[in-house]
Amino acid sequence: MKLDTPIKRMIKPVILILGAIISFILNYYQIGLLIILIFLIDNFYQLSIFWKKDMDEKNLIKEIDNAISDNLEANLIIPIALIDEQGNIKWNNSMMNEIKSGDNLVDSNILSIARGIDIERIRESTNETHQRLILNNKVYDVYSNKVDYKKDLFLIYFNSVDESKDKKKTNESIMLIEIDNISEALDTVEENLRPLIVAEIEQKLNSYGNRIEAMIKKYDKNKYILSVLDKYIDQEIESKFTILEEISKICKGNKLEITLSIGVGRGALTPNENYKFAVIAKELALGRGGDQVVVKNNDDIKIFGGNSKEIEKRTRVRARVVSHALKELIYESDNVFIVGHKNLDMDCFGSALALSTIVKKLGKKRSIVLGNDTFAIQPFFSKIKELEEYSDLFTTYEKAYKEITDNSLVIIVDVHNRNYVGNLDFVENAKRKVIIDHHRRSTDMVGDALLNYIEVYASSTSEMITEIVQYILDKPSVSVIEAEGLLAGIYMDTKGFSFKTGVRTFDAASFLRRMGAETTEVKKLFTDNLDEFIQIAETIKSAKIKNSTAIAVAPNNSNTVIVAKSADELLNITGILAAFVVCDINGDIYISARSVGDINVQIVLESLGGGGHLNIAGVKISDKSVDEVLVMLKDAIEKYLKVGE
Repeated sequence: MKLDTPIKRMIKPVILILGAIISFILNYYQIGLLIILIFLIDNFYQLSIFWKKDMDEKNLIKEIDNAISDNLEANLIIPIALIDEQGNIKWNNSMMNEIKSGDNLVDSNILSIARGIDIERIRESTNETHQRLILNNKVYDVYSNKVDYKKDLFLIYFNSVDESKDKKKTNESIMLIEIDNISEALDTVEENLRPLIVAEIEQKLNSYGNRIEAMIKKYDKNKYILSVLDKYIDQEIESKFTILEEISKICKGNKLEITLSIGVGRGALTPNENYKFAVIAKELALGRGGDQVVVKNNDDIKIFGGNSKEIEKRTRVRARVVSHALKELIYESDNVFIVGHKNLDMDCFGSALALSTIVKKLGKKRSIVLGNDTFAIQPFFSKIKELEEYSDLFTTYEKAYKEITDNSLVIIVDVHNRNYVGNLDFVENAKRKVIIDHHRRSTDMVGDALLNYIEVYASSTSEMITEIVQYILDKPSVSVIEAEGLLAGIYMDTKGFSFKTGVRTFDAASFLRRMGAETTEVKKLFTDNLDEFIQIAETIKSAKIKNSTAIAVAPNNSNTVIVAKSADELLNITGILAAFVVCDINGDIYISARSVGDINVQIVLESLGGGGHLNIAGVKISDKSVDEVLVMLKDAIEKYLKVGE
């Protein structure tokens, strides 16, 4: 065990003092006096080192102060600060008051003054670093240099960017528009009507561009780019981007509602940076299922729309491409770790199990990394642990930390939100990552993945993995128990094939049935014992209904399965369009939400820090009571319904 420095410093004097006391007790006075003398000499030596170090640092700071005062002309005076490795200010000049007023900034942290500054980058860089930050509505180029000294110190200086340039860069936004489902919509109408639909879409989009005085350019069959003044974007934000509704009302015999995904980038320093923001925003809109606008302004993201159901993509082209890419990544890896989300469920675990078989058949060592949150999968997990072929499959995060290398591959299944992965530190420390998920894309996504396969049209991650199995292996097959794990994942997320079930969902189920999966065995995994049934009944009894929305409170320390099943059962009651179940589990408040589709529960719970799908969502809230969370939930529902009106 590695001891902290303060503890190490205490060991020597404690030993000396104890030695002296014992010597006096045993009448060894001379030895005791000798020990006390050694103690005093050692203390004097340590103090002299401390005084010298302190004086050296003070002298250095004084020299820097004098050098800056003597050598910089008045017109070159800029805010300057000297910081240590932790970002604590050791010295600053008077111009720092331009950024933050205060009599004495010494010993305060630079992050309290310049929140966006990257201390880790400054600390690790051997050369000068540069960042551009907006502080107090002014733009600064922030430079840093390491000071050649016994202790790591860094000189930070803030150069104000010319205000006229700043003004020029912030008055225009970039908007990217993509028609989500033009091909699918045109397939539903007769051929002679297709040009009419295309023409009306173009007419409405061009008219929209003229209305907001934008430069509009079509650069692909279903993609447009616009340059728009900020004042018009402000108006669009105020009106919630009515263009979404205008396009959705186009009806020329098409059986599918036409939807748009729009990304807006604004508030950056250059048009190119705004364009990059717009690209990120549009990808987020598409990843969340389309039919929405995402506005990205530096670190701020606003989302509008997103009330339509995801439209299933019939083509399997992307599944084939992803399968090939994943196969290559596995071949190039030393070993593969598969991780899921907190509070594992059958969709997550069934996907991980089948994926582990793929990796094994490709000749690589594989491990499923588990925490202690396996309650919801216990019946199936118990069966798996009894089988010899899976004896080396499971590992803990502690062991995985020791086995992972720079060339290991970490595959994250059924989750992409940083707040919900099983172990965020493990995932973020991995050099090579793949994400496979079906949830609407979150703004707080795990970054730096080599491959992102997030398909919101899919019923479940199990459906996606079932397709990958069929494309990645030369002879596609899984064992009976693996097939049942995947089928259980699909069954759970579709609520018995009643929600979000498309043609490809049944194709996947058909393949699993051919592999030997028994539906009766799957059904057994989701049965309730008498105690669970009573808890669900008590939860339903507590429900309060308003505006076709039910809010219920489950008994304290019910498990997450009870909470989810209670929400499912509430939807079986006539007149309930959405259900929210709240429960206190070991001090954390969980909310499970379900909807028949008329109310987007994902948007409601996103405002509380959660996520999911239009008709299935959840959130965990810490440091709040059930009563406080109920107030927050009711406010979020009312706000959502008000915007909908």
